Amino acid sequence: MSKRDFYDVLGVSKSASQAEIKAAYRKLALQYHPDRNKASDAETKFKEVNEAYQVLGDEKKREQYNQFGHNAFDPNSGFGGGNPFSGGFQQGPFTYQYSSSGGNPFGGFDFGQGGDPFEIFESFFGGNPFGGRAQRKPRYTLTVSFMDAAKGAEKAVSIEGKKHTIKIPAGADDGTRIRFSEFDITLDVKPDAVFRRDGYDVYVDQEIPLTTAILGGMVDVPTLDGPLTLKVRPGTQPNTMVRLREQGIQYLQRRAKGDQYIRLIVKIPEKLSRQQKELIEELARL
Repeated sequence: MSKRDFYDVLGVSKSASQAEIKAAYRKLALQYHPDRNKASDAETKFKEVNEAYQVLGDEKKREQYNQFGHNAFDPNSGFGGGNPFSGGFQQGPFTYQYSSSGGNPFGGFDFGQGGDPFEIFESFFGGNPFGGRAQRKPRYTLTVSFMDAAKGAEKAVSIEGKKHTIKIPAGADDGTRIRFSEFDITLDVKPDAVFRRDGYDVYVDQEIPLTTAILGGMVDVPTLDGPLTLKVRPGTQPNTMVRLREQGIQYLQRRAKGDQYIRLIVKIPEKLSRQQKELIEELARL
């Protein structure tokens, strides 16, 4: 899913001055800070506000963003821009970082030294206007498979010489944070070769023969719960999307599920026998 434009996040124009950007950040950061706002979407909005300010509040990063957009900070985009949110270091199988035990909603980002959003917030306001900071505790990133995140699983890990069982809830996603008294775990979900995720919906590309697309038939398609036989209607067009209701990913802390979408890709034969070619030519004449 694409990110919102940083100027839209802060509610300012692209020609806004740095003073206007700082004023917009001040207003929104106070409004959505997790210590003050307990709304269900406050953490997400606070995350967006801080991410936007880290870029637009810096003249150099803002210039890069104006030129290349979000790709300026994507190391895979080919623009050569550094990611301003990268950080942490490796310790065993985990990426070791810190976060506030009071709740850091930035599980999808690895903030390096000086990039902690709470530190930025406090340096901007000269301290936390809502009280003192909670003691910092370590945060680790655990890499799991797509299916373990979607279906839920338990993982035995060793942290600082102690064994722990990490229970991954069904519906977890990349960046989901699991809190413990001594540390936090942030999940790094590996991409899957078959399934693609968008929120709680999943998408699958399924090839079907040209004859099945024309005449109709049955085809086995993968789902999170195993293969499913799907009826293909006669005259199915290329890239037709089929929706399987509530066959997607389990919502966190809810019984509802997302949907699965299957894109039917009609496979055109690259080589035909003489008889097959004659039959196609006869079909064209008819």
